[in-house]
Amino acid sequence: MYADPQIVEVDHSGKPRHFVFVLLNNFTMISFSAALESLRIANRTAGKPLYTWTIVSEDGEDTVCSSGCAFRVEHSLGETDRDDTIMVCGGIGVKIATTKRLLNWLRREARRGATIAGLCTAGYTIAKAGLLDGKRATIHWENHDSFLEEFEDVTLTKSVFVVDGNRITTAGGTASLDLMIKLIADDHGEDLANAVADILIYSSIRTDQDTQRLSIPTRIGVRHPKLSSVIKMMEENIEEPISPTTLASDVGMSTRQLERLFRRYLSRSPKRYYMELRLQKARNLLMQTDMTVINVALACGFASPSHFSKCYRSHYDTTPYRERGSHASRA
Repeated sequence: MYADPQIVEVDHSGKPRHFVFVLLNNFTMISFSAALESLRIANRTAGKPLYTWTIVSEDGEDTVCSSGCAFRVEHSLGETDRDDTIMVCGGIGVKIATTKRLLNWLRREARRGATIAGLCTAGYTIAKAGLLDGKRATIHWENHDSFLEEFEDVTLTKSVFVVDGNRITTAGGTASLDLMIKLIADDHGEDLANAVADILIYSSIRTDQDTQRLSIPTRIGVRHPKLSSVIKMMEENIEEPISPTTLASDVGMSTRQLERLFRRYLSRSPKRYYMELRLQKARNLLMQTDMTVINVALACGFASPSHFSKCYRSHYDTTPYRERGSHASRA
């Protein structure tokens, strides 16, 4: 059993801050629960109701998360108070869950001055409503490429979370926890926020300056500065690939040395590694956007659809057209 926490004294002269959690179909449970539990623990630690919340769905019916668990909600979309914070909780298949009714509701609440947040992939939903135009935002790294292609007026970052005025976005997973600890600190001070983090056994609190993905050396399991620099250049130049000769020259080595470096640490040539990066981005775009196969090919540095299709089949054992068709049928 949990022991009663030591009460943290906070100034609580105003009414509790209210959150409206909007659960989309196939939402990610960890993003939602991390946010909700932070509020509950803040109340428990303060010994008073600093926060209240309502859980809703578009139609008021039970909503199923991405792991298959059903959640009972309180009611359907309705009018909120101006001081409420709306938190849209997204997950798998967010494009399908982003309906016209939901978009119209978000636009209406935005006109009334509501603070609106998108947890995990729900940054897409807020952007689709036009509420992130001219603002900074973030989204889960798997959705980064497709978001960039669709929303040119949004400044997309790779941050764990972003607060830009009354628009908030998170990258998913435990990023909700980082966001809520910041909001609690802003509302009631660092002591309460740190106490909440301690109860959650969360010792590595991140800020909006932290990026969501592991560093390249950690990701590939190799700490070699020149190798990391080359991979970084590759990842940042997918649409217009850089030749191995130029990559090698930029880090002060010969093409032959670069070849040996890749084969030693990654068991493949620089050319092959680069191709896999480009094909991975292509697969993300095929499955997450409505871009034509030709435009996907161009966006990933392929000069012709035939060459793209040949490389894609060799790597994934299917064609880009069949990949898109099978994904559409599953959706």
